[in-house]
Amino acid sequence: MDELLRQVGELLISSIPTAIGLLVVWAGYRFIVYGKLQQVLKQRHALTEGAVQRAQQEIATAESRTAEYEQRLRDARAQVYQSQQANRQRLVEQRNAALAEARQQAMEMVKSARATLEKDMLAAKQSLEQQANVLADEVIERVLHTAAAAGGQ
Repeated sequence: MDELLRQVGELLISSIPTAIGLLVVWAGYRFIVYGKLQQVLKQRHALTEGAVQRAQQEIATAESRTAEYEQRLRDARAQVYQSQQANRQRLVEQRNAALAEARQQAMEMVKSARATLEKDMLAAKQSLEQQANVLADEVIERVLHTAAAAGGQ
């Protein structure tokens, strides 16, 4: 058993330089590599997060621009629609005014035609009365002439 303890002791003593070397390598790694590696990782993380944040900001800006564009497009469509409505209304009013004027002219023409027709009718009545009087005078004259000629025989 002594032999075993002695071998274990020798093994432990011979492993001390390896353990010290391992500690020196670990301390060198921590001092030289690990600190720089952590700094680079933090920087990369910051750059990545910064890029993500910038991308999110650009997306938000693009969305706001899109919303603004859509609003302006809706406003422009509404303005075009209002302009079309105003034009339609103006055309309807012009058509109604033209119809009213045409009706007025037609009524004036009808009144004028009625007045002319009434004048012509009065003139025709007077002409007929004159002709009737002339014919009545002729009939009376012939009847009297025929009666006088028959009485004289």
